[in-house]
Amino acid sequence: MIQEFKNISSVKGELKLLGDKSVSHRSVMFSAMAKGESKIYNCLMSEDVLRTIAAFREMGCKITIDGDKITVIGKGINGLQKPEKELYLGNSGTTARLIVGILSAQSFSTKITGDPSLSSRPMKRIIDPLKLMGADIESKGGLLPLKINSVDSLKAIEYELPIASAQIKSCILLAALYSEEETVVIENKKSRNHTELMLNLKVVEEGSKRKIYSSSKYYPTNSEYIVPSDISTAAFFMVLTLLLPNSKLTLKNISLNDTRVGIISVLQKMGGDISICNIENINREKRGDIIVKSSNLVNIDIDSEVIPNIIDEIPILSIAGLFAEGNFKISNAFELRHKESDRINSVCKNLKLLGVEVKEYGDGFEIIGTPSDKQVLFDSYDDHRIAMSFSIFSLLLKQGGRVKDFDCVNISNPEFISQLDQICG
Repeated sequence: MIQEFKNISSVKGELKLLGDKSVSHRSVMFSAMAKGESKIYNCLMSEDVLRTIAAFREMGCKITIDGDKITVIGKGINGLQKPEKELYLGNSGTTARLIVGILSAQSFSTKITGDPSLSSRPMKRIIDPLKLMGADIESKGGLLPLKINSVDSLKAIEYELPIASAQIKSCILLAALYSEEETVVIENKKSRNHTELMLNLKVVEEGSKRKIYSSSKYYPTNSEYIVPSDISTAAFFMVLTLLLPNSKLTLKNISLNDTRVGIISVLQKMGGDISICNIENINREKRGDIIVKSSNLVNIDIDSEVIPNIIDEIPILSIAGLFAEGNFKISNAFELRHKESDRINSVCKNLKLLGVEVKEYGDGFEIIGTPSDKQVLFDSYDDHRIAMSFSIFSLLLKQGGRVKDFDCVNISNPEFISQLDQICG
């Protein structure tokens, strides 16, 4: 579908956003793996998370949904059942990469598939370390579909991550839950740490390195999860508020996990008026309210160290950079080419539709020009973050704009349009 957006003058009010996608996935997985009843509140009911729910239902878990609350009857460490058919995971990279770690330790074989986008995303990065642990995985050139064959047991390994990736790290840590011996995952750049926080894994910091330990003694037990609201979703509304005059917005109960708040730090350094209040810790996850006000932004040099922390927010950050003083440049972000779309290319192509001068590099891009005053049809490339970024861009343009294949936003935020209506009128 094509969604049209008209120019708006300001935003105001407050929003309570849907649950964090990363935490929602893990809450469902850990509840399904545990023995007995767990409850999850403010769980994100997006297409990606529903794929995770469907996969564990296929493996015998009873999962009931009541609004944004779900109840999971987990099967325990050896209780998952062989699915009657292949597990179709749609577009969900998080589901695919994390669930393979779990499936590698099962007494049954499983096949996982996905849509064309997921089927083009690299899986060798999880296959290689899992094979070191003794997993038996067949792939098609390191891509989906994957067949995960049963093995007697997995062994512990010490593995240094070649790239900063919470998905690779989590995959290994979940597989390690099925071994009594400790596996150690070493990362040189800190990536999202939801898995180690939620499982209460042992973490040792040695200089710039982090060592994360996992074994059967950390296997999840039934619990109650209260999911904070998604900061990646909040980023779209933060940028919109900063760039519009006479605007103020409060975003409620947002995840303030220290591996996720890079977007706040970068926008503040650019001159963004962003403050935080009502901070609390629940399930070892920090959360609070974010207050954003109109600001005049100036582009800055973005440190490569923060890139893993802001990787999902770079498309909307580029819109902030386009309207900020000076040129916006992002580098050391090669991972953007392996998301739901090649996000470097997607951003550059869409900006060029309005005559913006953009230089595309292997690991990033630079925005030099300003947009022309005309309405165009932006392409979402079936990527939810590209779709929402160029929706925000359209709202800032005098002539507005349109976004093609907009319904892909359901992957992470099916309420995006109604949320805009709340604050824009």
